[in-house]
Amino acid sequence: MSTSAPRPLGRVLVTGAAGFVGAWLLPALRDAGGELFALATEQDAERGLRMTDQVEWLTGDLRDADYVAHAVRTARADTIIHLAAISHLPTAAANPALAWDVNVTATARLLHQLVLERATSGIDPTVLIVGSAEQYGRHPSHGALLTEDAVQAPRTVYAATKAAQEVLALQCWRADALRVVVARSFNHSGAGQASRFLLPALVHRAKTLRDAAPGTPMPVGNRTPVRDFLHVADVVAAYISLCQQGTPGEAYNVASGTGWSVQQVLDRVMTRVGSRATPVEDPALVRPVDVPVLVGDSHKLQHATGWRATRLLDDIIDDLIHAEAY
Repeated sequence: MSTSAPRPLGRVLVTGAAGFVGAWLLPALRDAGGELFALATEQDAERGLRMTDQVEWLTGDLRDADYVAHAVRTARADTIIHLAAISHLPTAAANPALAWDVNVTATARLLHQLVLERATSGIDPTVLIVGSAEQYGRHPSHGALLTEDAVQAPRTVYAATKAAQEVLALQCWRADALRVVVARSFNHSGAGQASRFLLPALVHRAKTLRDAAPGTPMPVGNRTPVRDFLHVADVVAAYISLCQQGTPGEAYNVASGTGWSVQQVLDRVMTRVGSRATPVEDPALVRPVDVPVLVGDSHKLQHATGWRATRLLDDIIDDLIHAEAY
């Protein structure tokens, strides 16, 4: 475990703050003593769960250079957490150019502005770049826990943009000494996540059919992939820990180290919901590029920060069951 004293968060700039993770991150940052500046598009901020207490919202589009410059100069941040992205795999696949614009080009614009501001005003922020386990792709490890030195072989547009974003960010560390830390996050969920994502989708379908007659068909996708599932609260805690104790220029897996097949997850969802419907594979829900196994080794993160996942898969499912909306 790291013995270094945590860096103070200070003034914190969060991009994509109106999204699912942002809704959990902002209160946690506030509780940790951060002075918060939240970036989101006007549309996202209006429909998202906006925490207005002790947060200054700066609405705009990260693809707009003037907006990015204004946000960076206004926040003068000590800590930056870059969440903004098109994170839904099918959405990215349906419009690759948009995914690259938002996930990579907008990141380049943000990092470049930070480098410029650092040179002129003397700010020296810690920048957390949020990547994804999807960057690893299909791996020949046959189910072994993936470490940070595993080869990255993205199989989807989303994964490719996240891998490119990381390359770009680490180049800024090497060339400009911008203090970039990278998180490679494995699957995470919890209350508030949209039902187009796997776990809330399964819970939503099971709840819809909770009172249906036994044997009623419930459409599902591929049930063989194995994934590492984290509660979003644990992921948020990892992000804050990395901002305070992560080493610039390094990438860290945010993972539990436990793999669950979609079938195992589905079984637990059906049991906890109390649904007696019969899952039936729907070809429209099957993704041909699904990676068979994605389970991560988080020892590097644990050693650097002392972080541990504290919530179980059942905790995630229960939170989704009791959530009011999807």
